Amino acid sequence: MRAISGLWRWRHNPLRRGTDLAEAWVALVALVLLLVAAPLSGAAVGAVTDDALQQSVRDQHRARHAVTATVVRLLDGSAPETDPESITGRGARSRVVADWPAPDGSSHRGQVMSGLKNPQPGDRFTLWTDDRGVIVARPLDPATATTHSVLAGFGAAMLCAGLVEGLRRLIVRRMIRRRYARWDQAWDRTGPDWGRTGTGS
Repeated sequence: MRAISGLWRWRHNPLRRGTDLAEAWVALVALVLLLVAAPLSGAAVGAVTDDALQQSVRDQHRARHAVTATVVRLLDGSAPETDPESITGRGARSRVVADWPAPDGSSHRGQVMSGLKNPQPGDRFTLWTDDRGVIVARPLDPATATTHSVLAGFGAAMLCAGLVEGLRRLIVRRMIRRRYARWDQAWDRTGPDWGRTGTGS
């Protein structure tokens, strides 16, 4: 911001160097990009991601079906496990042998994880399967897809802002190095005559 305010302050200053003005212009362009390009890139990435994820949600809801499974027996020695997909992380799940119907009408039996805390034979619980009755993960819900899209958009905006700021710093660093190099050259030309009045004149 100091460099940007310098654009106005240094307009007619006789001590203004070209690099001072260039540095201020670089800062101004970077600020405009931060205020315009970063939000636009975030919005674009978020919108594209949301379209893709919402399509995936629709596809999953068409291909996956909730069916009611019936506990046949609890597997020996199977202690309840924590469901990593539950919101609280405390959802107890037990491994059981269960029967379930497939959407195509076939019957299936196998070892599955039930959401029941203390399953008993005959208890019922919900499973997600594909059209042939193969167990699949729960389909993504629209709210979760939207959350992922917002995070993707925010990440894209932050990445764009980081790239702009990194480029600005790189340009300013090169300008400063050139400035120091010119100072060194000027000092080398002036150095031998320093302190000797009239030398070289």
